[in-house]
Parts: sequence; structure tokens; C-alpha cells
Amino acid sequence: MPTGLLTPEATEQIVATCRTAIGDSLRSITYFTRDDFEQVYLRDDLERDADLSTFIGHEWRGFKTTQTAYEGSELGEYDYTIRVFENGFLVRVTTDSEGVFVTTDGLTVKDFEEVATALDSFLSSREIS
Repeated sequence: MPTGLLTPEATEQIVATCRTAIGDSLRSITYFTRDDFEQVYLRDDLERDADLSTFIGHEWRGFKTTQTAYEGSELGEYDYTIRVFENGFLVRVTTDSEGVFVTTDGLTVKDFEEVATALDSFLSSREIS
């Protein structure tokens, strides 16, 4: 359900970006800020019954915790998170002010890298303060 967080053009861009990188394995796309979220895509065979507000709270806190915990480590700068579940995967790409998490069916590491890089470019181009 649109909340107005993204323009129709931005919504179209983020869906096209994910569909191009992931194809038919794409399950859902949720855009979020610190205060709000919008599920911008849900595959037709899935139900709208996920508790997205809880997911967003966890993903936002998770980003902040991970970013702080590994800051200055020899691993380098934090890029994105992949979560593995019994029925699929969640990829989270976050900046200091906004983020996107995408759920998928099975993907390769190369697919994860491709979608994470594309989403990072999308978020970086928006420059929300």
C-alpha cells in the first residue's frame, strides 16, 4: 500500500532495478526510513500478512549495530546484509537515513552482490538528508 514515501518514478525505478537483478526469484521489496516504510512490491503468489513494522525496526537497529560494531575493522566498510531463512533470503541495503530490504527465493552470491550494488546506487542517488 503506497504511503507517499517514494514518488511513482522512484517506485518504478526500484522495482525495475530489483527485477532486473533478481528476476522471478524476487518475492518483495520494502523501502524504509527511520520513521516509516512502504512495501513497493509483493509477488502475486504471496500474502500481505508479514509484520513489516517489526521487520523494519529490527533491520534499522541491525544496521546501526552492525555499522558500529565493525567500524574501523580490517574487514572494511559495511556494504549490505544477507539473511538466510528456510523459505528464502532477505537482502538489506541501508544508508544513515533510508534503506531497502528485498526478499527472494534462492540466489547466488553474484546475484546478491548485483542487487545490493544496484540498490546502493539507487539510495545514493536520492541523497535524502
